[in-house]
Amino acid sequence: MNGSTVLIVDDERTLARAIKAFLAESGYVAEVAGDAEQALRLLETMRPDVVFSDVRLPGMNGIDLLRKIREFDAAIPVIIMTAHGTIEGAVEAVKLGAFDYLKKPVDLEELKLLADRARENVQLQQELRYYRRRDAAGETPLAGVIGDSPAIRAVLDQARQVAALDETPPVLITGETGTGKGLVARTIHGASPRATRPFIEVNCTAIPATLMEAELFGHERGAFTDAKESRMGLFEAAEGGFLFLDEVGDVELSLQGKLLKAVEDRTVRRVGGIRDRRIDVRILAATNRDLERDAQREQFRRDLYFRLAVIILHLPPLRERGNDVLLLAQHYLDRFNAKYGKQVRQIDPRARDLLLTYPWPGNVRELSHVIERAVLWSRGSALDAEHLSLATPAPDAGERAAAPVLATQAESSAPVPAGGGLPPPGTDLEAWERAMIERALSECGGNQTRAAQRLGISRDTLRYRLKKFGLS
Repeated sequence: MNGSTVLIVDDERTLARAIKAFLAESGYVAEVAGDAEQALRLLETMRPDVVFSDVRLPGMNGIDLLRKIREFDAAIPVIIMTAHGTIEGAVEAVKLGAFDYLKKPVDLEELKLLADRARENVQLQQELRYYRRRDAAGETPLAGVIGDSPAIRAVLDQARQVAALDETPPVLITGETGTGKGLVARTIHGASPRATRPFIEVNCTAIPATLMEAELFGHERGAFTDAKESRMGLFEAAEGGFLFLDEVGDVELSLQGKLLKAVEDRTVRRVGGIRDRRIDVRILAATNRDLERDAQREQFRRDLYFRLAVIILHLPPLRERGNDVLLLAQHYLDRFNAKYGKQVRQIDPRARDLLLTYPWPGNVRELSHVIERAVLWSRGSALDAEHLSLATPAPDAGERAAAPVLATQAESSAPVPAGGGLPPPGTDLEAWERAMIERALSECGGNQTRAAQRLGISRDTLRYRLKKFGLS
């Protein structure tokens, strides 16, 4: 509850100041108003988390104040304080939407318990709205990361260690697009002590720069033209849980200073607000960019990078995960069979070889789309290579400029294509391919990057073939 705000509305100044001091000892930030009109003015500037109001006030009474507060923001819990002679008014207030009522003379411990319960109720309502929105959008928590390669097992082991901490430091998840950074973030949340609390995902690329600040930090009513009511930001919505900043490298430099303050000080200030609000949120961030390099080039704040990168989890690309490709392919095969009512139960050997040799520039996301398409096209019980519609990606312009066509027959003693880039009929393709790789490595002094350029393939494809042929 630390940092939650309370507005106390009572013309008994001594009592109001005593309540304020007592709540301050419990970590609340409290303000006092002597009448309803002053309370409404404070409502505009502070948007309290809880309101305590006496029924009998000079001018506008507590019941009318309750109606005004509910018009302003129905989510703010109002607790009515009443003397023994005005219990009927308190009951009426509850019927009108008051959270509860408290009898005078006030028991301060009981008052604090009510404040705690009201704030927890607001938080539960926020979580409920979040999960309803997620279910309506068809989002479901994923079971976990699939894979048995040493590289992915190491990442998962680190993720479990991080998840076991209640005071989780910021975690930066790095890796190419489509490697499953968001899935690892959800896995950390699901395995943490905060698994039942919100997991709010922010796609920093999808939100326009002009709206990002208000989305993250919220805004007060009147902060800009369309701000007709106060609204909490995503940091506040994630209270008690995790905020996941996906593609954090795309956050504008002008906003990174405020993001640093939120991460470092655990406070946020709404757009148009005049005070900081304390938050209890764990930060996960992901990027496919080299943020350390961007920080050195002053394209990303160095202090924010170092704050986010307390723990770094790097996800390997799919082409470096070996047989994980087949495990994932089977997983997606089962999923899309169920989705489309198909009966494609196995992957034939040629398709398996193609899945293993393809370099997967789009990683796991690309594999998912390929299997989905293959399931749709398949008519039998086995998924064939033709259904995959895969072709090795062409080298980029730099590789094409640096890489001549495979060595000609005059340059090598191995069987070499005589023309049109194809070996002679009857050639053992694997022996021919192995000879070409050995020749390229020999001519390039064992330099894999240069050998790959000479062969016109990517370095990762070359590494796969070296492993396939047992070459070092």
